[in-house]
Amino acid sequence: MVRRAFGALVVVAGLALVGVGTAGVLAIGEQPAAASPAKGDAFTVDAVHSTVIYRVKHLNASYSYGRFNDISGTFNIAEGGSVDVTIKADSIDSANEKRDNHLKGPDFFSAKEFPEITFKSSSLKKASESTFEAAGQLTLRGVTKDITVTIEKAGEASGQRGRLQGCEAKFTIKRSDYGVSYMPQGLGEDVTILVSLEGGAK
Repeated sequence: MVRRAFGALVVVAGLALVGVGTAGVLAIGEQPAAASPAKGDAFTVDAVHSTVIYRVKHLNASYSYGRFNDISGTFNIAEGGSVDVTIKADSIDSANEKRDNHLKGPDFFSAKEFPEITFKSSSLKKASESTFEAAGQLTLRGVTKDITVTIEKAGEASGQRGRLQGCEAKFTIKRSDYGVSYMPQGLGEDVTILVSLEGGAK
């Protein structure tokens, strides 16, 4: 569900509200109002309750799935909010140790040289009652590209763990755009990524 300009995982946007007089200019002695922060709080990613999953075509016959187990960052899914997410490349988990070691190597993520995958938003705008368009930069394997991702706000809750917020995004990138072109006849060019986040208010 991404609109590619692609390229993650904080730039915080706020609206500067300026006090104005009835004539549309500052009244004498009137001070500009303080800048208003982005709506709501920033939420810190809870890695235990967050998930990053990828899917890629294998031998043009089936889909191969995997996940990343180390994810951190902050987010606030609201008009003028932000997303800043970091994934450790060497936390990839395809349920096969030999394959994981290959994926961490130079043919794929080159995790020692490029240890982090990040997405950092530059803007977050409401698109519908529950969806937002996040424009920003995705950095993977040392390559940074602009992308726009549709994020669904899953909900908010309050309880013993304080205030919580959750969101989910599903989008597709071309792996060769990020320098991953190994085995072009055996693996699909398109990689679908599902990111589901839960976080607590800072």
